[in-house]
Amino acid sequence: MLFDLLSGHLDTQTAISLLTRLFIVFLILPLHEYAHAWTAHKLGDDTALYQGRLTLNPIAHIDPIGALCLLLGGFGWAKPVPIDPSRFTRKHSMRFGVALTALAGPLANLLAALVGMIAYQFYVISDYYNDYIATAADDEITSGAPMLVMFMLFSFISINIGLCVFNLVPIPPLDGSKIASYFTSGKFDNWFIRNEQIVRIVFLFLIVSPVLSIPLTFIEGLVFRLLQFLTSWIPALFG
Repeated sequence: MLFDLLSGHLDTQTAISLLTRLFIVFLILPLHEYAHAWTAHKLGDDTALYQGRLTLNPIAHIDPIGALCLLLGGFGWAKPVPIDPSRFTRKHSMRFGVALTALAGPLANLLAALVGMIAYQFYVISDYYNDYIATAADDEITSGAPMLVMFMLFSFISINIGLCVFNLVPIPPLDGSKIASYFTSGKFDNWFIRNEQIVRIVFLFLIVSPVLSIPLTFIEGLVFRLLQFLTSWIPALFG
């Protein structure tokens, strides 16, 4: 990606990859962080609101280094939403509030994936798409505008599912660790704090190795097929 941009050689595949990553930076990551901020706000914590994070404006959530890494390397991050559990209402425990706030991000991605799948199902039965497939030459099918739209919808679904599943892994600093903390003891949490450096090294190892990627890819495939099944009424009813 970086070499192609510097050399000025921007083919269709590179352009689509760059467009997809921009899509993540300016839409998907802000949605994930906004869900954290909105849930914390509903639980009584206005920290994110006062810091301008209770918004879908991507500028408020972009981490410059994380965005650059994502655009050039395919892996990046947004600024974590600040929360103060001590400001949560006393209707629930602080542990519950932290877990619910953490769960909101992955759930937002899952909901976005469902909306994307609904749009995808309607698109693949549309006359616009099917007329193009029926009349386009073989070498045009992979590069035409209708196929680009389908690819973007597919990418939107897949990326949101990937973020949902990945963030549910119960390893700090992922959301899954905060969700799991609701079910663990204070001693377990203190152990993680004392061994934070070791945990982060293990986390980085798991990211770059197939130890984590293989099961996550399998789970993502299951979720994708589940969303397909849940929306299969669309082509059955309108196709």
